[in-house]
Amino acid sequence: MSATAGQAQGERSLAERLGLKPGQVVQEIGWDEDSDEELRESIENLIGNEMIDEDSDEVVDVVLLWWRDGDGDLFDALSDAMRALADAGQIWLLTPKAARDGHVEPSDIGEDAATAGLSQTSSISAAPDWSGTRLATPKGRR
Repeated sequence: MSATAGQAQGERSLAERLGLKPGQVVQEIGWDEDSDEELRESIENLIGNEMIDEDSDEVVDVVLLWWRDGDGDLFDALSDAMRALADAGQIWLLTPKAARDGHVEPSDIGEDAATAGLSQTSSISAAPDWSGTRLATPKGRR
């Protein structure tokens, strides 16, 4: 079934499942050849623009952070990603699912997110090989 046919039957696109909306500015960090292209295309189709790259200084609504075990220090990456976020912005941390190369333990995500001052608000299956963890600044800190 095509994405269009699925949407006509009421299925939400991958980007809609992330809670993204048309016109939002999304920054992509950590892209590599293993990143899910269907998810990336779904996001760009929904927001109506290309995602901006990690070198941009633009303020963004959402950061899409592809992260694999071995990519470095997750706390540092989350802290860097927060700098570009608008006040009510969010980070979608995308990590390989369990039993896949580069899998990151949920306990590590929770610990590093909390240390960075972020709250884990939800987790989803973002793509066939990727889990998504939504991270946001607690309302009292915005």
